[in-house]
Amino acid sequence: MRAMVLRRPGPAASGPLTMQERPDPRPGPGEIVLAVAACAVCRTDLQLCEGDLPARVLPVVPGHQAVGRVVAVGPGVAGWAIGDRAGVTWLAGSCGACARCRAGRENLCEHATFTGWDRDGGFATHMTARADVAVRLPDALADADAAPLLCGGVIGYRSLRVSGITPGGRLGLYGFGASARLAIQVAVHDGCQVAVCTRAPAERQAALRLGAAWAGGYDDPPPFPLDAAITFAPAGEVVVAALRAVDRGGTVAINAIHLDRVPEFPYELLWWERSLRSVANVTRADAREFIEVAARVPVRTEWEPHPLAGANRALERLATGRVRGAAVLLPAA
Repeated sequence: MRAMVLRRPGPAASGPLTMQERPDPRPGPGEIVLAVAACAVCRTDLQLCEGDLPARVLPVVPGHQAVGRVVAVGPGVAGWAIGDRAGVTWLAGSCGACARCRAGRENLCEHATFTGWDRDGGFATHMTARADVAVRLPDALADADAAPLLCGGVIGYRSLRVSGITPGGRLGLYGFGASARLAIQVAVHDGCQVAVCTRAPAERQAALRLGAAWAGGYDDPPPFPLDAAITFAPAGEVVVAALRAVDRGGTVAINAIHLDRVPEFPYELLWWERSLRSVANVTRADAREFIEVAARVPVRTEWEPHPLAGANRALERLATGRVRGAAVLLPAA
């Protein structure tokens, strides 16, 4: 097999990933092996490769939005057979025994592991995954279309749930990158009135094309009070702007792994039972539910293709904001 391996983090422009030939993986107990057909590149991959997200294991193969076919099944695996089509998400596994796992909140498990961070991911021709967290994919979703859904789509879907937005509600989206472009399609399908706040005029136009009722800048107040808002931009001042726009009892869900300092704001913005919530990781239930929703809506993805050997270029394009939608590695290309 071939894999793009991170040995030492560095700027995307320096090419931190190197191609390596490795023996084909063999599945352990409870594992499957996938021949990877497509793997989308996430901003978390960029943060890992550049060192903003401290590596847990080095060397490591990044990539946690992988789609492939099962080519080997390990001992004790039920429900998967050679030839089945599967997707892999950020969640690589959880303990299954702690109170959070038993409550269906495995995303908060202290012993959870993550694809491309704790174990090798999908920037490769082959990868292993725990069979119990792999996601079955419907035929309606092609490989490269499905790959960007497996992180940006799933975390966007979880953000919608955390925000408490209900069908027909008034929703604000702050920032309009890949995840927001997927979340808005679900919200519009559910009849929500969506306001999008983002810095770039081109992104505002994209939001309107995808069904937003209004689009403006971060400092522009939406023309209607919001029942809920989701912030995708990693800036604390955007959180305050969203809080200012939500109505009484509204929730601002923060979809960000890292956030700069939240500026001081008057208590009046939080008064009337408004709330702030963070969104941390995903569960296997999130992934399976969203994939069903995405196929039904259907959620459309925008992506640009890259060969496996072009992973560094994909990271650099993501770092400089030149990727439209998602960059997707196609290992067989």
